[in-house]
Amino acid sequence: MPTSQPVQIRTLDSRADDFQATLTTLLAFEASTDDAVEQAVATILADVKARGDAAVLDYTNRFDRIPGGAASMAAFDIGQAELDAALAALPAAQRAALHTAAARIGAFHERQRDELKGFSYTEPDGTVLGQRITPLDRVGIYVPGGKAAYPSSVLMNAIPAKVAGVAEIIMVVPTPDGVKNQMVLAAAAIAGVTRVITIGGAQAVAALAYGTETIGAVDKIVGPGNAYVAAAKRRVFGTVGIDMIAGPSEILVLCDGSTDPDWVAMDLFSQAEHDELAQAILLCPDADYIARVQASIDRLLPTMARHATIRTSLRDRGALIRVRDMDEACAIANAIAAEHLEISALEPQQWADKIRHAGAMFLGRFSSESLGDYCCGPNHVLPTSRTARFSSPLGVYDFQKRSSVLYVSEAGAQTLGAVAAELAYGEGLQAHARSAELRMKSRQ
Repeated sequence: MPTSQPVQIRTLDSRADDFQATLTTLLAFEASTDDAVEQAVATILADVKARGDAAVLDYTNRFDRIPGGAASMAAFDIGQAELDAALAALPAAQRAALHTAAARIGAFHERQRDELKGFSYTEPDGTVLGQRITPLDRVGIYVPGGKAAYPSSVLMNAIPAKVAGVAEIIMVVPTPDGVKNQMVLAAAAIAGVTRVITIGGAQAVAALAYGTETIGAVDKIVGPGNAYVAAAKRRVFGTVGIDMIAGPSEILVLCDGSTDPDWVAMDLFSQAEHDELAQAILLCPDADYIARVQASIDRLLPTMARHATIRTSLRDRGALIRVRDMDEACAIANAIAAEHLEISALEPQQWADKIRHAGAMFLGRFSSESLGDYCCGPNHVLPTSRTARFSSPLGVYDFQKRSSVLYVSEAGAQTLGAVAAELAYGEGLQAHARSAELRMKSRQ
C-alpha cells in the first residue's frame, strides 16, 4: 500500500511580492537537448537515408528485440485482415467504446472540414482571385508503443486526416518483443488507416520522411513519441511537415470553489499520472477551498495505481495558487497558455470569454479533461509549453494546404501591370517589370 503522507505541492498566493518570479520558474520547461540522443538520431537518419530498408530492418530488430529477428521488411506489415480480426476479437464493451469515440471524433472534424472552404471572387474587370484547399497526398502517423499503448491517439491522428481527404495514411507503431496491442490495431481498422507497419523510433521517422524501397515518403508526420522520435521529427522538418514537438502534458484548473474538491483533485491527477514532468495547477480565490483540495489530494493519492508518478509530478511541477478573484485567475491563465484548461465554475462561460490562450477549454464542473482525451470529439493533440499562444489543436487543417488562384483578365493586366511595373522598377527587378509591361497595350 502506498504511503499516505501529505503530498508536497506548492501553495502560492498571487499577492506575494515574489509570485511572478516563482510562477515563471514553475512554468519554465525546456526540452533539454541530449547530445547523445541527438548524435544517435543523426546517425540513424543518415543510415536510413543511405541504406533504406536494410537500415530500418537492422535497427528495428535491435531496438525492439524482435524474437528471432525479422528477415525482411514484409514481417513488419500488418494486413487489413489482421486489423479486422483484432477489432472483432475485442470485448464488446471495448469495441463499442472505440466505435463511439471514432464516430464523435469524426463528426466534430467533419464540421471542421465544412468550415474550411475555398473561395473565389470576380472583380469588375473580369479578374478572378481565390483560394483552393486540397488535402495532402500521404501522411505518416506515429503511434507510441512499449510502456503504454494509445488507441485514442490512433483515432485522434488518423480520423482528421481521413476527413480531410488524405489518400494514404501510413501508421507506424513499435512492437517491443514482437508484442502487438490489439486495441491499437482495432483503432487503426476503425479509423481507416491505409497501412500499418510495426516499426518505431528514429528509424521509422526516417523511413517516412525519406522513403525506402518498401515505404513511400510521406508529406507530413504527426503523432507523439519519445525523445528519439521528437529529435528525429525536428531534424526532418523541412523535408516533410510535422505537427509539433510536444512537451509534457499540462492541466490548469480555474475554480470558483463550487466544485467537489475530490473532482478537482482527480482532475489534477489525470495529467500528473502521465509523466513526472507533467504539470497540474489550480487557480482559486478561496483559501479554504484550496485547503480542501489539498486534503482530497492527500486522501486520494494512495488509491492511485500510478501514485509515485503523480506524487513526483505534483511535488516538482504542481501548484495550488490562491488568486485575488476569478478575473485575475483568467489573466494568469492567459499567461500560462495551458494545454488543457478547465473552468470549473457555476457560470463558466463568463470566464471563458476572457480566455485568449488555451489548447482546449473544458467548461463547467462536469467537463472533465479526461472526456476530451477519449471521446468528446475535439482533438486531444494540443499545444504544450505555452505554445497555445500561437498554436492550435491538431485538426483537419493540418492535413490540407491552401493554393492561391489568380486569373487576370486582359483589362486587369492593364491596371495591375502598371502597379507591378512601378514596384518592380523600384526594387531593381527589370524582368519583373517588363513581364508585366509586355501584357499592357500602352507599353508593349
